[in-house]
Amino acid sequence: MKVDLCLKSNHVLNVFSRKFEPNILWINKGKIVATSSSTDYSARRTLDYANQYIVPGFIDAHVHIESSLLTPSELAKVILPQGTTSIFTDPHEIANVAGIEGIQYMMDDAAQSLLDVFVMLPSSVPCTPFEDNGTVLTASKLKPFYQNQQVRGLAEVMDYPAVAANQADMTAKINDCLAANKQIDGHGSGLSRRQLDVYRQHEITTDHEATTVQQVLERINEGFYVFLREGTVERDLENIIGAVDEMNANRVAFCTDDKLVSSLLTEGGINDCIRKAIQHGVRPETAYTMASFNAAQAHQTPFIGALSPNYKADLVILDDPYDVKIHQVIKNGHLISNHDFETTSLKFIENSMNFTLDKDDLKLPLKSDTANVIQLIPNHIETNHLIQKVDVKQGNFVPNIARDQLKMVVVERHHHTGKIGKAIVNGFRLTHGAVASSIAHDSHNIIAVGTNDADLYAAIMHLKKIGGGITIFDQQQELATLPLKIGGLMSDMSYSKTNQKLKEITAAYKSISWPIDFDPFITLSFLALPVIPTLKLTARGLYDFEQQKFIDISC
Repeated sequence: MKVDLCLKSNHVLNVFSRKFEPNILWINKGKIVATSSSTDYSARRTLDYANQYIVPGFIDAHVHIESSLLTPSELAKVILPQGTTSIFTDPHEIANVAGIEGIQYMMDDAAQSLLDVFVMLPSSVPCTPFEDNGTVLTASKLKPFYQNQQVRGLAEVMDYPAVAANQADMTAKINDCLAANKQIDGHGSGLSRRQLDVYRQHEITTDHEATTVQQVLERINEGFYVFLREGTVERDLENIIGAVDEMNANRVAFCTDDKLVSSLLTEGGINDCIRKAIQHGVRPETAYTMASFNAAQAHQTPFIGALSPNYKADLVILDDPYDVKIHQVIKNGHLISNHDFETTSLKFIENSMNFTLDKDDLKLPLKSDTANVIQLIPNHIETNHLIQKVDVKQGNFVPNIARDQLKMVVVERHHHTGKIGKAIVNGFRLTHGAVASSIAHDSHNIIAVGTNDADLYAAIMHLKKIGGGITIFDQQQELATLPLKIGGLMSDMSYSKTNQKLKEITAAYKSISWPIDFDPFITLSFLALPVIPTLKLTARGLYDFEQQKFIDISC
């Protein structure tokens, strides 16, 4: 029988034994149909990679495409050449802005690309009942999506109280997913062993929030698949890779979660995870298995992630397996080339800047000169809770640059509610000016931090004018802006132009700050997420994760 392609190598990864072996792969119509030389097949094209290594295409086990600032079809142009052939994405960023229309947009745009984009339906829109986002996605709105084969399950369940209390809609979401024979992702940030037990009782099977070796081992011992995360801010992999050994590696995969286009282009995505794992002592055979087969198994997705008959012919040819030096990527039996990346992002026309604001709305009244202060932790999404003396004039907080005490605000942007949360933040190191963004996980209201109200107001109002983005202002003048016209979250430009604009706003930020060693924009975006410890700011005010309640800024 004639087949499309034959690949030969002395080093083909067998993910079932975690060994490189001499083998021959016979590929037809996008699938591997046979291995070894003892077949009746002949090929229209034969490629001999005798001295190279063949591994399955890489799989990102959990990613928010929106965090790259790119649309799905543009993201594919970046990560497919890096060896990532499949991703499991949670579109809850765009869902929090535009609901089911946002989810459908992501699926439609992704369909232009060769990249397999498997969708995990957002479980928590909003992420908590007290958030002010664009819409509410109930179980009944999500259920029809399970008819689509690209939908593989329910995304990170982050509303632990709703799960523990068997809240009706959350229970329905879980039951609908299980009835469709799909899989459920967890979100175990800050959860105790007993709370993890509750997740397992509800058949939640994965977690990507482990930040210590102990947490990784706890989750594996509880029966979770653990996704080791390496994003732009959530740089956890090197801290937790020591938990992985040959006995438990089958329960571990990699994810990027939230990674900017700039980080993807300079560091890589899953290829970077593999490289770092190998550098920290993981055998290459094990690291590549974690990056492929394990992710597919965790998501109960058959016939991807292995080089075996009936599996998708998604492969990466490596010159150097230790440095993840890629020679060729093959997707669905097709050798990837530049001709595969000639798409343009679909249009998204819904307005998402629905707010009004007066300069006086930015005043932050205080009852005393002692305040609860959010302290960011560089390269992490958690924060510290500080109690500090602050400057107060005429009853209002005044930023103190010397002590790095700046004003942060969150402006509700979806429904003209007029809600504005205000707080004091330490760690951004601005010396003057302000930065504002329409990316604020997960509700994605306007979030801004600055040294003075005039620049804060100018930056925020500029975002309303352009339809969303990230902007830097100083002395009420625009220094640089990255427009994000798709829901205020994603660029409608090419990945290269988006990356250039990102470089410009990064340079502008550094021009008005002391030296920093973290990404200020993605760090800022997570300061509005109340399901992550410790202090966070929403449009309703300052939230204390430890106490699970809103608190006064004044002490």
